[in-house]
Amino acid sequence: MSQKTSAGSTNAPCKVRRIGAARGQGSSVKATTKAPDVLKITADEIVGQLAALPSASTGDLKLQWRSLFAKEPPTSNRRYLESRLAYRIQELAFGGLSDLTMNRLHALAARLEQEPSAPKRRDAERLVEGTRLIREWKGIEYTVTVRRDGFEFQGRPYKTLSPIARAITGTNWNGPVFFGLERRRVSNGAR
Repeated sequence: MSQKTSAGSTNAPCKVRRIGAARGQGSSVKATTKAPDVLKITADEIVGQLAALPSASTGDLKLQWRSLFAKEPPTSNRRYLESRLAYRIQELAFGGLSDLTMNRLHALAARLEQEPSAPKRRDAERLVEGTRLIREWKGIEYTVTVRRDGFEFQGRPYKTLSPIARAITGTNWNGPVFFGLERRRVSNGAR
């Protein structure tokens, strides 16, 4: 029973479950004063709701958050609120993650709880073998080659970039930051 508009989009009704909003409260999901459990809205209306998020005030985004999540927003970060609200609107309209995906995520979380000190991916695992990292330091150009099991610098093997950065500078450096693979993290008290 879907209808095509002149723009080619489908006006098929979508079921949206209304979560946590009190009767009579407004919502970004076409609330009515009766607050039914299931609302029918079209795909075009969902697209309209998503398109309206960037122009909504932060206060409006927080109000939508309360309506869709039935709790206070965790932050005032606008980008975060917009992205999570966009996901939630689509989740309610079209369905969330499949049971299979949810089971996989729960299994991964359980495994991480059992092995909290699981090692992070090493820098070499993120880079393609054979990649050359070039860094100029005090007018001298240094080249590091990515190997399958680490890095090579001046003919010597290294497991991580940090000792290479230390060899070049004479001081302790975060290797990925030194070679421009990551941005320097600024602590709360720093400039």
